[in-house]
Amino acid sequence: MKNDKITDETEKYKAPALDKGLDILETLSAANSGLTQSELARCLKRSVGEIFRMLMVLRKRNLIELDELNDRYFLTTKLFEMAHKTPIIKRLTSAATPIMEQMAIKCNQSIHLSVHSNKNVLIVGQVDNPGNNVFSIRVGARTDVWNTSSGRLILANKKDGEIKNFIKKSPHPDGLIFQDLIKYFKEIRQNKCEISPSYVVKGITNISAPIFDHDGYAVAALTIPYLERLVKQVSIDECTQFLVEASQTLSKHIGGKKY
Repeated sequence: MKNDKITDETEKYKAPALDKGLDILETLSAANSGLTQSELARCLKRSVGEIFRMLMVLRKRNLIELDELNDRYFLTTKLFEMAHKTPIIKRLTSAATPIMEQMAIKCNQSIHLSVHSNKNVLIVGQVDNPGNNVFSIRVGARTDVWNTSSGRLILANKKDGEIKNFIKKSPHPDGLIFQDLIKYFKEIRQNKCEISPSYVVKGITNISAPIFDHDGYAVAALTIPYLERLVKQVSIDECTQFLVEASQTLSKHIGGKKY
């Protein structure tokens, strides 16, 4: 009955122009080399004339720009800048940067900071290791929660009700049910981290540790995409210890609880 009421309210307060603008922004965010006006119209299943005015408004607001050499529209950095004005992101990145820089030197590994965003993990901070061989993640990149150590780790350190709701909306790709996942998540919490081979890049082992808020639930994660080196290698056990200590320090800096 409650969901029906929400649906009714949503129908009552429709904003077609806003929907159209958001559709354009979401579509452009997934297009690395931008899209022409006709390509955008085709993706959105709308006419060229239908989206023309919206493109002009979005350009005026500096949310998108047009490459006049090839007539392709692309996102500007304005949305990214707006996101970083969000208090929790701003506090996190400000507090995390010096800690991540120290970690990168200490471990000779790259390290990134991520937060949970709907069905994805969003990379909001990245520091490369000082060596010649670097593996890094682009700031602003989004990855499915289930495909990342940081995503599973953050989810594991949320309330059971939130975990259950997330699984309902975004089922595990292997069909694991709530009860099975809770057992696995309990292990993650006990270990204070997750260590797992990358689901995306062969040869990388991801080490992730949570950053907690004042209620003791994860708001972000620090992750080392551990690259095995033949010289000047810091062991995975040492890196894990350093990372857990760094995540505890960062939790304290933003007013959160330690383990």
